[in-house]
Amino acid sequence: MKKYNFNAGPCVLPKEAIESTINAIRDFDGTGIGLLEISHRTKGWERIMAETRQLWRDLLNIPEEYEVLFLGGGASTQFFAVPANILNKKAAYLQTGVWAKKAMKEAKNFGEVELVASSEDKNYTYIPKDYTIPADADYFHITTNNTIYGTEIKYDMDCPVKLVADMSSDIMSRPVDVKKYAIIYGGAQKNVGPAGVTFVIIRKDILGKITDRQYMNPIPTMVDYRTHAAEEERNISMFNTPPVSSIFVMHETLAWLKNLGGLEAMNKINTKKAETLYNEIDRNKLFVGTAEKEDRSIMNVCFVMKDEYKELEKEFLDYATECGMVGIKGHRSVGGFRASLYNACPQEAVDALVKCMQDFEAKH
Repeated sequence: MKKYNFNAGPCVLPKEAIESTINAIRDFDGTGIGLLEISHRTKGWERIMAETRQLWRDLLNIPEEYEVLFLGGGASTQFFAVPANILNKKAAYLQTGVWAKKAMKEAKNFGEVELVASSEDKNYTYIPKDYTIPADADYFHITTNNTIYGTEIKYDMDCPVKLVADMSSDIMSRPVDVKKYAIIYGGAQKNVGPAGVTFVIIRKDILGKITDRQYMNPIPTMVDYRTHAAEEERNISMFNTPPVSSIFVMHETLAWLKNLGGLEAMNKINTKKAETLYNEIDRNKLFVGTAEKEDRSIMNVCFVMKDEYKELEKEFLDYATECGMVGIKGHRSVGGFRASLYNACPQEAVDALVKCMQDFEAKH
């Protein structure tokens, strides 16, 4: 039986990226040595690092005044790395889910944190509107896509202070106006690679500006962005040994995306996939979406059984599994079902899930 991968992360990757990585594990760059064994100081690897950074620049049209970093520690490390580097007195946060809440908690270790708005009152089923960003904040932090709850900020907002965005689960799904952001960061394991590497896009002129914070101990070396953005080209993202295999898969994934036509093309593909599934959820008598329609994510589609059919939830999950659907069980915070439609998830998989839902409806 064919399997369709809807896991929320780690998640589906392009088959081309998987195959080329398998070959590189056997023999990297014609060296006779496998990817998992090579030194990160070889010319071949330095080329991969440079090409991967350039792919990021090409796909997102990243200006020269920004640096692209590949780090360890996941997005959760960036929850404290961001305030360690740029919080002087006060930061502002938009709370749209658990990960945004965790990021805000970490920032409180470095200074005052203002909660600008929150959707926790309705279990994060919507994106707050009509809030005011404090002009005296050092930065405003948002989480653009909320993987657990299926909501998404699908535009690049104008912001009176430095805008920082956790884009872990929707980066490279649409064009982004990078110039509107001071920092964009995220874990790679959704749209740009496997777990093990974290991307950080940072405007160079904001580095090293901490001056009057009450907590004035030196920033730990590995947390200081300047450590990884050294002007010497060979040291960018290579102060210590980088996650070589994860970056290689990222390289291959971004090359696949570029060959597909870039982010404009990818956004059209993703929008069609999401519309296909949301249309079925809205039509089907058994299911209902959990997120407000205007804030629905095109990456993570969350839905549950309608109240009168709650007793069918386990039966549908078992049926979907029998039909080859993998990873559609909803997060415990929401329940029900979640289908993650990341870049490498094909339309074929969405069509198969829709048919599964229609066939289950026909049985009941």
